[in-house]
Amino acid sequence: MKRIIVGVTGASGMPLAVTLLRALAWAQDVETHVIVSDAARQVLELESGMQVEELVEMADVSYAPQEFGAPPASGSWQHAGMVICPCSMATLAAVAHGLGSNLLHRAADVTLKERRPLVLVPRETPLSRVHLRNMLAAEEAGAVIMPPTPGFYAKPATIDDLLNHITGRILDHLGVAHSLVKRWEGL
Repeated sequence: MKRIIVGVTGASGMPLAVTLLRALAWAQDVETHVIVSDAARQVLELESGMQVEELVEMADVSYAPQEFGAPPASGSWQHAGMVICPCSMATLAAVAHGLGSNLLHRAADVTLKERRPLVLVPRETPLSRVHLRNMLAAEEAGAVIMPPTPGFYAKPATIDDLLNHITGRILDHLGVAHSLVKRWEGL
């Protein structure tokens, strides 16, 4: 069983978090562990009409951000990678600078120190110099920075097409098999 940690922060982009958790729930041999920040609870209801209980039901295990004793806080707890989707700029800064003020930040820090895949899906525009510097610092520490930018070569016709494409790219980086992405075949 492949364990994947999903962090959900208060940035805009909850439909993407929902699509990702659904895809992971459907994936074969994947056990999903979710950490939802306090700010994400409010944004989730605003953007998707969902309560946090509905979101965490899609995962196998959920943790509160204050649970510093939870398994993802330790490097000895084995997992296959982590994604933070959507990733707020505050969380990106915490990850970039090794701050561990909650379980989500600590789990990301542990993921990097153990050299496991960490995918950050920042949802902000435009980007300030501070944002860009933090992205570079996180990438230099080993994270993959993956803004939710769709590939239009797949000719998306719906919002779900866009969400599936981005989710598929995230799953690619976590080594989770899927059929969400139309692969580039060349010209």
